[in-house]
Amino acid sequence: MSHVDPAAALAERYAQLSLQGLQRPRVDRRLRGLDLGIASVSLVLLAPLAGLIAVAIRLSSGRPVFYRGNRVGRNGSVFTMRKFRTLHAGAEERLGQWYGRELDVRTPAEVTALGRWLRASQLDEVPQLWNVLRGDMSIVGPRPIRPRFFQELCEEIPAYWQRLVVRPGLTGFAQTRMGREPSWSEKLAHDLEWIADRSVGLYLRIVTATAWRVLRQSVRGAAGRG
Repeated sequence: MSHVDPAAALAERYAQLSLQGLQRPRVDRRLRGLDLGIASVSLVLLAPLAGLIAVAIRLSSGRPVFYRGNRVGRNGSVFTMRKFRTLHAGAEERLGQWYGRELDVRTPAEVTALGRWLRASQLDEVPQLWNVLRGDMSIVGPRPIRPRFFQELCEEIPAYWQRLVVRPGLTGFAQTRMGREPSWSEKLAHDLEWIADRSVGLYLRIVTATAWRVLRQSVRGAAGRG
C-alpha cells in the first residue's frame, strides 16, 4: 500500500473549497504589497535585535535557537513556520498533542525565563516575517494552525475551512480583540469578519492596534509586571 502524505491529503481536500470562497484579487494584491513593504523594512530594522536574541537563546538554553513547525496556509498548503524558541528543549514532544485551553494550561511550565519576555513583547515571532516575504503568511490574517488540529477543527466546526481563503497572519481581529481563552468558534467569527471585510484601511487599523498592544506588553514585561 502506498503511503499518503497527510499534509498533501489535507491540501487536496480543502484546496478546491477554499477557491470557492470569497475572492477579492484586487484587494489581495494591495495587501500583498503592504506585506512585502512592512516585512522587508521590519526585517532590516530588527536584524541587530534578532541577532542579539539568537545569541541570548543559545547562551541561556542551548540549541535549537528556532522553533520550526508545520502549519496550514492558504488554499490548504502546508508550510514551515519559524519562531524564536521560547520553550525548554523537548517541549514540543510533551505539548504536541494538546491545543486550545489544554495547551494554555500546560505551556507556562515549559516557558524559559527569556521566553517569557519574548512572548510578552511578541519578539519571538520576528522570524515569521521571513514567512511573510516567502508568501506563506501575511501580516494580518487568521493565526496559522497545525495540520492535525486543523482537520479536527474542520470536523467540529464545518465553516472552519473558510480560513483557507486568505493567508494566515501574524496578527488579526481575533488577536487584537480577544485573548486565548475564547472558543475556537468565537475566534473563527472574527477571522471570517476579516475575510469578508478585508481592505487596506482595515489592515492598517489592525497593524496599528497590534503595534500599540505589543508596545504596552513590552513595557509591562520590562517593568516586571507582565
